Amino acid sequence: MFSYVKNLQYPVKIKNTSPALAKFIISQYGGPDGELGASLRYLSQRYSMPYPELQGLLTDIGTEELGHFEMIAAIIHQLTRNMTIEEIKKDGFDAYFVDHTGGIYPQFASGTPWTAATIAVKGDVITDLTEDMAAEQKARTTYDNILRLSDDPDVNNVIKFLREREIIHFQRFGEALTKTVEKLNQKNVYAINPAFDK
Repeated sequence: MFSYVKNLQYPVKIKNTSPALAKFIISQYGGPDGELGASLRYLSQRYSMPYPELQGLLTDIGTEELGHFEMIAAIIHQLTRNMTIEEIKKDGFDAYFVDHTGGIYPQFASGTPWTAATIAVKGDVITDLTEDMAAEQKARTTYDNILRLSDDPDVNNVIKFLREREIIHFQRFGEALTKTVEKLNQKNVYAINPAFDK
């Protein structure tokens, strides 16, 4: 059961219209390393985690990622809410506009619609935690790329906050992986699996 708080984790107050910025920031909404995929990955992986603390960690981070998904939607909405037809054409937002007008649609910056094929849920604790660490680094890299392309301080402040959260999630998954390996090694199942390794 989730409890919805009607405040964003970090305030989004974008003053300037910029369909050009919205065009690539949308990748963190529904792109290959975006917040939609992250939330679904973690909230799905939690069921096969062998320890309650791992289930709790994935639930906490998966829920936070839903909040980040909402923040990205708020950025995109605010960047496009007052756009003119001239801006739409000039900024190359016309293809998106034809399909979605000003609606928020989960897609890659390239225009490919979001797909569950971008997330991994293996059901193996080591594999999933390693995947989670990689996912956080890929998201951090995407935020780095957005910061390289954006010159709007209102956007950049939010993106920097989200980038910092990716780093913290990476660290938390790393700590969880270390503790898990220690537990598994005590049972001699991480270093060697007797069913496969002789």
